Amino acid sequence: MRLSVIAIMLLVLVGCGGPRAVLGLPVASSSGAEPRAIVPIYVATTRARSDNLSLPYSAERSKTLNFAKLDIGVPRNHVPGRVETSGRLPDPSRHFSARTYQPIAERQEFIRRLNTALAQRAPENREILIFVHGYNNNFADSVFRNAQITYDYNIKSVSLHYAWPSGASVPLYVFDRDSALVGRRGLAETIEIAAETNATRVILVGHSMGAYVVTEALRDLALRGRTSTVKRVGGVVLAAPDIDVDVFLSQLDDIGDIPRPFTIIVSQRDRALGISRQLAGGRPRVGSGSDVAILQKREIAVIDVSDIDGGRHNVFASSPTLMDIVSNNALMRSVLREDQGPVGQTMLADGASVVEGAASLVIFLPSRILGGLAQAAAGQ
Repeated sequence: MRLSVIAIMLLVLVGCGGPRAVLGLPVASSSGAEPRAIVPIYVATTRARSDNLSLPYSAERSKTLNFAKLDIGVPRNHVPGRVETSGRLPDPSRHFSARTYQPIAERQEFIRRLNTALAQRAPENREILIFVHGYNNNFADSVFRNAQITYDYNIKSVSLHYAWPSGASVPLYVFDRDSALVGRRGLAETIEIAAETNATRVILVGHSMGAYVVTEALRDLALRGRTSTVKRVGGVVLAAPDIDVDVFLSQLDDIGDIPRPFTIIVSQRDRALGISRQLAGGRPRVGSGSDVAILQKREIAVIDVSDIDGGRHNVFASSPTLMDIVSNNALMRSVLREDQGPVGQTMLADGASVVEGAASLVIFLPSRILGGLAQAAAGQ
């Protein structure tokens, strides 16, 4: 009964009463409607192949990675932060839709395609950004979200989407948690693939339960001695991570020397994580932001978005305010991209900095950077 009540609460929070997104394949050649922009997304997935082109990858688990490239259309009426979808044949001018879908049979061919995409970018943009979706996503949901983030944040890197086999159903929280564990080895292999390319660095972004897949994959690589692969990861961002705090600290112990910069986006107003905490018997989640000091000591930067656009579970992807801050604030760019922060910003007593022009957002810098800032200030 308790689980049923929580499932109903989750249903209310995520608002998924309507039909789920579909890709819109095959594309009708005579439709006449055109999207605003096309975002190429490369895909590695442990979802099983499906014969249904509207969802070519199902919720079933595959023992091997499947590869593909999709061109995703961003609709003309797109509002930053939203993913406009349809459960029926999407209208490219009004909904996100797949314009092309190309399965890629072999790992080496996938690497070759990634290298070709990297070579087409300016030298400073020859990076691979791996996005890992969260709980309750079908394949279309997750790949459209990846395209939306790439477009709205004006990401110039090659976008590589890792799709693990979420059940895409609110009551299947436990199934998704098990699938996240099954999917860790697939993500570890995806990171290895990205590390074999000509990318200047590999960036990992995990949302919600997808953050759990990220940390488990890094742990898997470390425990198997793949330290050279872990060193190729030049940045990690965990947004609203649905991970038990004690589990996360244990994962960090196993990973050892974590990739840097390592940033976590938290919100004390994240109601979805509050429900996850209830499911876990009251154990706090990393994304709730109750253990900032511990994270700082582990050389992790923390961005508190509690007061940004409601601090919702998907605020990292849906907030135009956050998009503007990431694009235009020097401290935020430094925390997400570099290994040291700018000295010129005023640090608060608790090691936090309020971002200029956005007093509602607070960044807690890692202790290593704080020490460097203190030394630099003392030398002035």
